[in-house]
Amino acid sequence: MAETSPKSDNLETILPLSAAVFSILLALAGGERHGYAIMKEVSLADGGALSMGPGTLYGSLDRMMQRGLVEETGQTDDQRRRYYRLTDLGRRILSAETSRLHRAITSARRRGVLTNGGNA
Repeated sequence: MAETSPKSDNLETILPLSAAVFSILLALAGGERHGYAIMKEVSLADGGALSMGPGTLYGSLDRMMQRGLVEETGQTDDQRRRYYRLTDLGRRILSAETSRLHRAITSARRRGVLTNGGNA
């Protein structure tokens, strides 16, 4: 993620997101999750293409909390488990990145790089 303030009115200035950040935001779009559940969701959603270990996950979550994209819920079912959720800013950033990716895929299809099935 670019080093721009997330409070900016122009959300596009902090795009593109890294694959890890995008995947975490996408996993949290379905609701609050604890770290292990986020890791499972990321590997399922990407067909196992993105494997995220604890270091990547929690490092990313820390940076995302500092930037105001996610927050801890305060809820826990175990002292070791912390639950996370998207903030309004995180949801807006996820939407902006999804739109950016959609435009890129549309452009690639127009140029014959991708067929409708997604394969070249």
